[in-house]
Amino acid sequence: MSETQPIQIDIISDVMCPWCIIGFRQLEQALGALDTGAFIRWHPFELNPDMPPEGQNLREHIAEKYGATPEQSAQNRAQMQQIGTELGIDFQFSDDSRIVNTFAAHQLLDWAQSKGLQHPLKLALFDAHFTQQRDVSQHDVLKEVASSVGLDSAEAQNVLDQSTHAAETRARQTFWTERGISGVPAMVFEGKYLLTGAQGAQNYAQMLQKVLAERSEPAKP
Repeated sequence: MSETQPIQIDIISDVMCPWCIIGFRQLEQALGALDTGAFIRWHPFELNPDMPPEGQNLREHIAEKYGATPEQSAQNRAQMQQIGTELGIDFQFSDDSRIVNTFAAHQLLDWAQSKGLQHPLKLALFDAHFTQQRDVSQHDVLKEVASSVGLDSAEAQNVLDQSTHAAETRARQTFWTERGISGVPAMVFEGKYLLTGAQGAQNYAQMLQKVLAERSEPAKP
């Protein structure tokens, strides 16, 4: 790893978004290719803020929201699984896959940032949802996932039961939506440059190189 100061990357995303974990793995490839470190902060975005507690079947949701036929939906999932395999992501889609409400998960992530474990928790939540097919809206599941990355189980339970980070989470959501973020993933590099969507390792590498090149420019008098 190079000795340069890590690049700050803010990622606005939702645990329900497969393109968010795809985009992150592509970014990870770019960072590895350039031997560059990054300080990554995850920020909340709810793709479906009105999703009821029981969630919704994935195929039904895609048909309602995007008008996709069952055949189109199956084709999209197959394409996503192929992309995932190339990036080391084990997408497990089935006829029973569900979209769930993620506000509780976002609150837990907000708390985990103060403990220095937000990043591993975010990746563990992606894995729990997409690979293990677990319901990450359930407090017991969230508590187990938090514990698996080294967070205190009792503290996690309190965060969820008492909604101690609800206000902060809503404020962070509002911060980004008021700045025009309407889809995810959205990545902000060094607080200056925005890339939206899963851009691919090459495009992320170009952005990283741009940031590094600017750092090496002499200061203007």
